[in-house]
Amino acid sequence: MDWQASEDTVPSAPISEADARLLRARPPATGAWRDGDPAGDRRFALLGAFRTENGESLPFARLAYESWGELNAAGDNAVLVLHALTGDSHVRGEAGPGHPTDGWWDGIVGPGAAIDTDRWFVVAPNMLGGCQGSTGPASIGPDGREWGLRFPYLTIRDQIAAQASLADTLGIDRWAAVVGGSMGGMQALEWGVTYPERVERLAVLAAPPTTTADQVALNSVQLEAIRIDPRFAGGEYYDAADGDGPHRGLALARRMALLNYRSPVELNLRFQRSWQSDVSPLGGGGRFAVESYLDFHGNKFTRRFDANSYLTLVEAMNSHDVGRDRGGVEDALARVTARTLVLGIDSDRLFPVEGQERIFRGIRTTQDDELVVISSDFGHDGFLIETDAVTAHLRRLLED
Repeated sequence: MDWQASEDTVPSAPISEADARLLRARPPATGAWRDGDPAGDRRFALLGAFRTENGESLPFARLAYESWGELNAAGDNAVLVLHALTGDSHVRGEAGPGHPTDGWWDGIVGPGAAIDTDRWFVVAPNMLGGCQGSTGPASIGPDGREWGLRFPYLTIRDQIAAQASLADTLGIDRWAAVVGGSMGGMQALEWGVTYPERVERLAVLAAPPTTTADQVALNSVQLEAIRIDPRFAGGEYYDAADGDGPHRGLALARRMALLNYRSPVELNLRFQRSWQSDVSPLGGGGRFAVESYLDFHGNKFTRRFDANSYLTLVEAMNSHDVGRDRGGVEDALARVTARTLVLGIDSDRLFPVEGQERIFRGIRTTQDDELVVISSDFGHDGFLIETDAVTAHLRRLLED
């Protein structure tokens, strides 16, 4: 659950008036990728009918994905990279037609990088329920209308079931590695538990074994921010004109989330009590710089995401409990047979290190004698920003 775009993962900095002017145009009703938009580097895997854990059905499902490198003749060099809540398949590459942002992990995936595309065949799907090419609430349903709130409830296990179908479509019986951070780390963990025979190596970065009550509570206020926006219109907003969609609720949800992705240390050091302009925020009508910063990123987010998809994916995060119907967390983790890297961030207030510690203790095939903890001022987003540290640990996992 993170910023998921390189321009959003640089160290926090005050927003200039020029930055703010870029977003003065009215936002679209949805920032989802729609059929007819430029495909960019996306490919599409057609999965056919899909049945969820709850017994609901999608008569047709697809996953958008991107890939780099080549699958070898033995089919044993494939690496699955899983994005976080607001991410997509565009792991590397520049922004351009079809891709509103630069790749979110350019420093980690590429020729000679930690996940070396000269060696590995790297596959990155947009998760089921997402809004960047995979089937989700903004997709057209069988009646010719967007699914909206009619879209089935999804769990993390539903999402990896769709990814397993993608692997089958691509002819991949066993992943050389499954790598994910945040929500992608939840999915990676589920891969290791649900399909141990299909995963050789596993990297779980800044993710918990379960979504706790505290985390569900934080998510609930974000969901309500979207639902109470009058322009959300019960999820039926896709025909609204620019500026008439639920952008205020979605931007507010994003602002709330950002406060959990970064650390107090970073925000305090970078912004302190500085003003956005010469106009005083102390009764003079001005604003603090950190307020403008949050507004800017909230508004920017509405240009590339869909409100209904945000609801669907956050509720899927709330479903996460690797021990559900498996005898508890420890029994579930004992199923993992992959050589596993578990990594936490010392300043992470969204998914604190004690969650990764529990995962580390439960998996019997970890590559390290103790949990890997990165020291960072950047909080949860450290797994995106601390490229050198993450690179070093992924190299150890993949080069062994």
